[in-house]
Amino acid sequence: MNLERYFKKTRSKAAVLFDGDGSNEARRPEAPQGILKKCNACKSAIFTEDVKRNYYICPKCHNYFRVHAWRRVEMIADEGSFEEWDHDLQTSNPLQFKGYEEKVHALQEKTNLAEAVLTGKAKIQGMDVVLGICDGRFMMASMGEVVGEKIARAVERATEERLPLILYACSGGARMQEGIVSLMQMAKTSAALKRHSEAGLLYITVLTEPTTGGVTASWAMLGDIILAEPNALIGFAGPRVIEQTIGQKLPKGFQRAEFLLEHGFIDAILERETSRETLAEILRLHGAEQDNAANAENTSEELHEKMEGGIPDELKDTESGLTAWERVEKARKKDRPVGTDYIQALFEGFQEFHGDRGFRDDPAIVGGIAWFHDRPVTVIAEAKGTTTKENVKRNFGMPYPEGYRKALRLMKQAEKFHRPVICFVDTPGAFCGMEAEERGQGEAIARNLFEMSDLKTPILSLVIGEGGSGGALALAVGDEVWMMENAIYSVLSPEGFASILWKDSKRAKEAAQVMKLTAQDLKRLGIIEKIIDEPEHLTRENFPIVCDALEQDIEEFLEKYTNCNTEELTEHRYQRFRKM
Repeated sequence: MNLERYFKKTRSKAAVLFDGDGSNEARRPEAPQGILKKCNACKSAIFTEDVKRNYYICPKCHNYFRVHAWRRVEMIADEGSFEEWDHDLQTSNPLQFKGYEEKVHALQEKTNLAEAVLTGKAKIQGMDVVLGICDGRFMMASMGEVVGEKIARAVERATEERLPLILYACSGGARMQEGIVSLMQMAKTSAALKRHSEAGLLYITVLTEPTTGGVTASWAMLGDIILAEPNALIGFAGPRVIEQTIGQKLPKGFQRAEFLLEHGFIDAILERETSRETLAEILRLHGAEQDNAANAENTSEELHEKMEGGIPDELKDTESGLTAWERVEKARKKDRPVGTDYIQALFEGFQEFHGDRGFRDDPAIVGGIAWFHDRPVTVIAEAKGTTTKENVKRNFGMPYPEGYRKALRLMKQAEKFHRPVICFVDTPGAFCGMEAEERGQGEAIARNLFEMSDLKTPILSLVIGEGGSGGALALAVGDEVWMMENAIYSVLSPEGFASILWKDSKRAKEAAQVMKLTAQDLKRLGIIEKIIDEPEHLTRENFPIVCDALEQDIEEFLEKYTNCNTEELTEHRYQRFRKM
């Protein structure tokens, strides 16, 4: 018999949460208890063991079921490595709320947990980490005094032992039975996290179904890196409260993880099947600095051997008589490599992070962390598309204010973790539109210039195509600025320049010559430090030849500037622009 029909026939009300009680004596299926359950999303009948083996994900519709704290430990921590902390903290009843103590005691018996969060120390692929995991079975993991205390203590020990911290959120928010005392846990946990951050330590949050209320408004949204499981409900006010307040139905997908990704509040969606590997890679990217020196020497020798030939003469751009306008045309060619091509070719293990934490994720700026010759770096690129559809998605490489704010957020994160920043500049200019002005385009660009001038980690900026106006400069306040041989970098597009000065955009060719926008012009003016050779017609097909040479140049840059102390670094950058 078909399992769905079987469930209809027996009118089973199987449990939604696996490993839970979920029994219904009056309507129990005739099959042995616990073998069959029903998915609360697709309503399909499914085998419990299949779900457990599948990371508590429905094999029919891929719906994510909630996971108990100890199960979560098993999923992400090395076997036998978890050491529980603060199990003996006792929940009090500060408001003398009737029946509260009895309810807590009953949940302790049922869940075998002391409270709604499990904290301790573990290893993930051999790396030490402090873990905190909420368990929704315990009063929907609401944050009372003990939950806040356990999290604060875990953060403090992570700070004391200089360990990264990973907190899994699953909560209905503040615990109503503890009133204002519960509210104060928001401030307490946030203050502890501030100290952890000031110590230069990594904090990752993983938001699961649901993350709401005071937990969202405190420790859940304060991660250096914020991840969320697919379709998780995340918000401050719950959907029912919002609907009752505004008097209308919410749109589909509102407050879900994907909604937050689109609106710039989380870095990435974390698939449960690969969560252990993803977390381990992020930990490695934040803890491998001690190995850089040894690896850099070997890598440099390999690169020198690799680069003895450089770009073959027959592929070099020998057209020394190119006009400025012809360089403009080369910089704009549709088959020219774009920012994402450079990221893919030059770096390994790139982890893209999204969002400005304030409004939206701007696809015109791509950024994240990656490996460059065994060294963790932050990579940021103004990204045009490779197809018409992708160009529309990326707004033809013209960032909005939120794009620049995302870039700055990633740069400040790089500063905290002492990662060099490598920027790829390729934009006709910052987006010129009503929405951009409403959201503060000028302020966003100005803020980047302000912060980058004093960023306490090396910055390399490379103009790979078009470098238009302040929209390009917002990623080009570097210790050095390089240009591809046929890239351009200018105060405005030639068309815009001609329109403003001569009231005639058709004089763009003439404007290009006057503007001194080619790499050769800018090298003579002292605006850039290096010109990167490229073939006569640079395409994605012959692009690897350029990257072979560029790799050595970047390695030499990093060896030079990562050995500077921060005072020398920022003073050098200041003087670089001061003399202009």
